[in-house]
Amino acid sequence: MHAPETEPRAEAQGRRAHRRNPSPGLSTTIQTVARRVHFLAGILVAPFLVVLCLTGLVYVFSPQIHENLYRSDLFVNRAEGTPRSLTDQIRAALTAHPESKLKSVVTAPSPDRTTRIVLSVPGPAGTPDRTVFVDPYTGYLNGELSTVENRLPANTWLRQLHSNLHLGNPGRLYAELAASWLPIVVVGGLVLWLAKTRRKRRPREVFLPAVRDKKGWPRVRAMHGALGLWLTVGLVAVGVSGLTMSQFAGGRANGAADPLHLRAPVLTATPVPIPAGVRQIGIDQALGIGRAAGLSGELVVTSPTSPGVPFTVTEISEGLPIHRGAVAIDPFTGTVTERIRWSDYPVLAKLSTVAAEFHTGSLLGLANQIILAVLAVATLVLIAWGYRMWWIHNPYRGRWASLPRPVARRLPRPALITTLLGIAVLGAMLPVFGASLVVFLLVDAGVGRIKRPKKPVAARVSPRPAPRPAGSEG
Repeated sequence: MHAPETEPRAEAQGRRAHRRNPSPGLSTTIQTVARRVHFLAGILVAPFLVVLCLTGLVYVFSPQIHENLYRSDLFVNRAEGTPRSLTDQIRAALTAHPESKLKSVVTAPSPDRTTRIVLSVPGPAGTPDRTVFVDPYTGYLNGELSTVENRLPANTWLRQLHSNLHLGNPGRLYAELAASWLPIVVVGGLVLWLAKTRRKRRPREVFLPAVRDKKGWPRVRAMHGALGLWLTVGLVAVGVSGLTMSQFAGGRANGAADPLHLRAPVLTATPVPIPAGVRQIGIDQALGIGRAAGLSGELVVTSPTSPGVPFTVTEISEGLPIHRGAVAIDPFTGTVTERIRWSDYPVLAKLSTVAAEFHTGSLLGLANQIILAVLAVATLVLIAWGYRMWWIHNPYRGRWASLPRPVARRLPRPALITTLLGIAVLGAMLPVFGASLVVFLLVDAGVGRIKRPKKPVAARVSPRPAPRPAGSEG
């Protein structure tokens, strides 16, 4: 009599485990993805965020640095009397620098400020301009500095430090990498914190958890989660506003392309016919026409570079209310040939302009600077606590179980397809994010392979002996 065929023990255990662990629901799936992304991406991106916070903390106060560093250039000795014409001030600057040509004039934003006469200097492409600071009351030259796009030397240096670490275009990748991942890491952490505390009855435990009775990892996690919750809106705003000034985000890898209309419209300044026997108007007249057209605040007046090219007058004042108007003026008749108003900006261009001013700390003045400084310092503390949590459950101390499990093999097919489609859209709009995501997935797969336990060798299971008939001999 043959023994009945028995089911292998390993297979039976696997079926029982499958019945105990059904497919995860939507909430569990979201938490799984959030934990994986927040943990690994946070560790990889945090060093770049630290550099951005430190450099941004200095850059945001560049206006105060300028006023102290270049005070003798920027301010007049006495704001008394009637200001001289722009023509006289330009003549004084060109007399001191006859080798240069007039490029533009930046009007004084207030009565106690000097006029900036921007001169183009002979030299190879990319040579900085020479800006001469003229006292409008006396015609005295207070000083001169090399400037780039009307930015003072300290501002240019700090801006490049923050945006590319003085490495040029390749260096811009580090800033865009951090700005691309920051909102994703923040949202992932927010999902984890709210999912962990959603059963708390008192909202106070969500925003201000008690930490006196906690020690070690629970204490650090409570502080890290609560601080991250408070910083969520600010960090997302900083990340998104930084992307508005990035090199590749929004399909702007090609400098001439702007598929989402994120850039501000610019004047075409189409040349006009040159009439015979008609003299060209002066720069003072062009400034007066610009002001009569409704432009106010600090203005940049650009003189014609060749016959028939119009004058242009552009608003550059920062802060609220937004000043972004511009006009082109016929140099012979004085008529406005082209006009751009703030209302002419596309919606996304308006949002991009406001976001850029917020990111640089100029939208709300000193209050804006303080907000950004607090965000930078708080982010450094948040990152420090995050690394502390990681160190307590340090994988290099033999605790691989503390790492989140790989996600791809655990997601239901619909959730996996939706996630991949979302990643594809983000990758198209944020190329640096898309490229870094490939690296992230490779690292994620590598960590998963290291964590994966080796399959135990299946023990041989002998079939149970058949029952003996009654009365048989032993």
